[in-house]
Amino acid sequence: MTTQKKPLHEDWIAVILAFTAILLICLGLRPSMPKFDWNNGDSLVAKLTDLSNLGKMGSLYLWVLGALIIAFLLGGKKITFQLATGLLAIMAISMFAQVITGNAWVKDLGIEIVLFSLLLGLFISNVLGVPAWLRAVLQTELFIKTGLVLLGSGIIFQELVKGGGLGVLQSVVVVFTVWYFTFWLCKQFKLDDEFRMMISSAVSICGVSAAIATSGAIEGDNKKLSHVISLVLIVAIPMMIFMPYVARWMNMPPEVAGAWLGGTIDTSGAVVAAGTMLGEEALKYATLVKFSQNVLLGIAAFLISVWWTYSKKETNQPKPGLRTIWDRFPKFVLGFILVSLLFSFVLSPAFVKEIKGNIKDLQTCFFAIAFACIGLETKFTDIFKMENGRPAMAFIIAQVFNILVTLGMAYLVFGGLFGGES
Repeated sequence: MTTQKKPLHEDWIAVILAFTAILLICLGLRPSMPKFDWNNGDSLVAKLTDLSNLGKMGSLYLWVLGALIIAFLLGGKKITFQLATGLLAIMAISMFAQVITGNAWVKDLGIEIVLFSLLLGLFISNVLGVPAWLRAVLQTELFIKTGLVLLGSGIIFQELVKGGGLGVLQSVVVVFTVWYFTFWLCKQFKLDDEFRMMISSAVSICGVSAAIATSGAIEGDNKKLSHVISLVLIVAIPMMIFMPYVARWMNMPPEVAGAWLGGTIDTSGAVVAAGTMLGEEALKYATLVKFSQNVLLGIAAFLISVWWTYSKKETNQPKPGLRTIWDRFPKFVLGFILVSLLFSFVLSPAFVKEIKGNIKDLQTCFFAIAFACIGLETKFTDIFKMENGRPAMAFIIAQVFNILVTLGMAYLVFGGLFGGES
């Protein structure tokens, strides 16, 4: 008699995929995103037919397809031909987004591929409709978790130390203040505990990754998680576009403006895009604060897991213990931390510099595909229909509070009491 092997949890699969990718890159495989720099029809055609770009797109497709096949095998899912055709369609969406970002005018705005991937996915979902053969490839969480583990390669602990702890100080104060306000606000909107936890973490910590980590810690409803992720990404678009102009209008010092952007905009891609619009100095501080929030993610996920496990005392459930906490803890967060430690203290700076760009490109590819999937899974009508629009209203009000609190802390920490020196 044979015993059926238990499928591996998606978190562990994401960690395995990310570490396998890092190993292959270290051994010499160097994936990279195609570059489309164009300003007219002729230059676009030249870039689209460039053999180098075609080769990069083909290799990225094979890389992600291989990752999907491994993920399906480890997860006990059936592999069909639709996996290849569906991924080809989603890759086409993300590569089209990359073409748009290569336009000179769009590049001046600093808008990144992930946001156009989302918008294209939203257009298809809300206007054209998503065919059934595409749905098997909509592995949003897997793509995001794998990208988040890879993101650890860019979170260098020395950079936080060099910043004098100011980014951590701002992040800790803002996270606790905004989290508790949002949790209270969601209660006023009569949202359930799962929505309250996911929205509070998404607004206060670091958007999509915090929502996913929180959902993993509390074993949350995937439908609610997708709803919160959609809110994060949709609200991030106007924030990313307009906040840099507000910072210029207010004549903010670069360090204050950067800290404000990094502490409020909920996606790393949008933070980089907005920070770039204000120059290198603002981008430095925006990244520093966003990194600080990302580092806090693991601590927050653990505390949420402990609180949720011990506060939810179902009548027929045994008393939760350390095993329950471990089972609910989002394992991809551990992968994120391990990658960060590896790139901070184990690999040589010269080697990190050599491979960092390739890891960043692969991470961007995973994020672009994930955001296209989110768009394909999201209908605007559902945003304000779910729970009569109460989650959306709570999220928007909490985000306004976050913007104001973070602005005050940015002035206090980077431009006032502690000064802007790092």
